[in-house]
Amino acid sequence: MIQASDIHGVMAMMPAFATDDANSIHAKDTVNVPELERSVDQAVRDGINVITTTGTFGECHTLLWEEFTTLADATVATVNKRIPVVIGCTSLHTREVLLKMNYAAKAGADAVLVGVPFYFKSSVENAVQFYFDLADEHPELGIFIYHNPRNHHIQIPVSAFRELVTKPNIVAMKDSHRTPMQFMQLMDIVRGKISVMTNQNQMYPYMMMGAAGCWSINAWMGPSPLIRAYQAGREGRWDEVREICMAMARVGGRDPSLTDPVESKISINEAGYCYAGPGRPPFRVTSDQTRAEAKAIAQRWRKLCETYPLPEEAAA
Repeated sequence: MIQASDIHGVMAMMPAFATDDANSIHAKDTVNVPELERSVDQAVRDGINVITTTGTFGECHTLLWEEFTTLADATVATVNKRIPVVIGCTSLHTREVLLKMNYAAKAGADAVLVGVPFYFKSSVENAVQFYFDLADEHPELGIFIYHNPRNHHIQIPVSAFRELVTKPNIVAMKDSHRTPMQFMQLMDIVRGKISVMTNQNQMYPYMMMGAAGCWSINAWMGPSPLIRAYQAGREGRWDEVREICMAMARVGGRDPSLTDPVESKISINEAGYCYAGPGRPPFRVTSDQTRAEAKAIAQRWRKLCETYPLPEEAAA
């Protein structure tokens, strides 16, 4: 079974690579498998440390079951055990999550990324029980807590992790919602048991406090600034980490859970590293302003990649 120590570095939050007709309400087979295979292979060869599918940006909320299984199979096969693969299984209730987890395990995933079911706001007690149920049902899978308070309508308090660390296969968390003091308190509980991956712009200073690395959507516009920042942090060059994090923050871009979820896909398509495709229904209308902003973000990120190219060993 995967361990917390296996989750570190730059975690690329993968788009659900879409065919050109994916914006149609009648389309039923919209995963662009060839582009998924090409892009995921490139990301692994360029130095990405973890591939994670079907989060918010990865469209867990817009895929048909058959599309979910196609995406899971293609991702696991393409990575081919080179790095950990985490399959997102967030759904509206536990039984559907378990159906997805059953398939992820069959496909050969190393872990699953799951947010607390969110149609009604969960109590902390139910959230903890939810993760206990998943861990008990699939002890062979790593459980990756997807902590997204805005979308999932719950802030999992630091105190809850005293219980969550008791399950050995709860090994990681995607999180960007702690103050520095809360993060230090969290690390006192989870260090060595749960790897915490923060937002890309939080590598400084959170890696100094114990973060195992970062998660990133922008990795699919080109991962080199992220890889350079993580490498600098591993080597204790904190001024460089700070410099790159500030530069990434200046690029802009917004959380797709707060605004048009298609904006990030447009930026990725414009940047040229890969082709994420169009949005899926119901996200069929995107404003001209959003498109213009997305294109500007792509242009700024390309310049950032030129400023911070891949380390020589990754480029080789």
